[in-house]
Amino acid sequence: MAQTLAPGGAATVIKDPRPDVRYPAEVTSDDGTHVVVRAPWAGAEVRDFGFVRFERGDVFTEHYWRDRWFAIKEVRDAQGLLKGWYCDVTRPARVEDGTLVVVDLELDLWLSADGNTVLRLDEDEFAESGLAERDPQAAARAQAALDELETLARGAGFHELLAA
Repeated sequence: MAQTLAPGGAATVIKDPRPDVRYPAEVTSDDGTHVVVRAPWAGAEVRDFGFVRFERGDVFTEHYWRDRWFAIKEVRDAQGLLKGWYCDVTRPARVEDGTLVVVDLELDLWLSADGNTVLRLDEDEFAESGLAERDPQAAARAQAALDELETLARGAGFHELLAA
């Protein structure tokens, strides 16, 4: 059986294979499949993507699954205003000794707060990563996950998935 995290407790999120990306989070829920944590923006500086800025005071409610190849992060500013959802294509999440480990596969998707903007991101980085050559099966799963995220974001169950 998978390790679970206690709601209300603390966890560290690690974004593998980047050991420099680790941050504390508060566990909201963990049903053994779907883990939800809340964390403030962990970056030292403002990160401006052009379509959204992540900055001090932003709060991320992050949804991870042990059986899905993606994570969805709801982003709100310091006043609680929804900015949108930043979605990472990842291997299924795993919990190890109070740590939530997520393997990032470079593909991302952005959904604006109003639902009108859906952007597929970092497909060039994914191609340059060499995953398709090293692990064709994982690369195919990653591409399928990005396609699924886009379908969900365009109205076929995105919010229902987060509520489950």
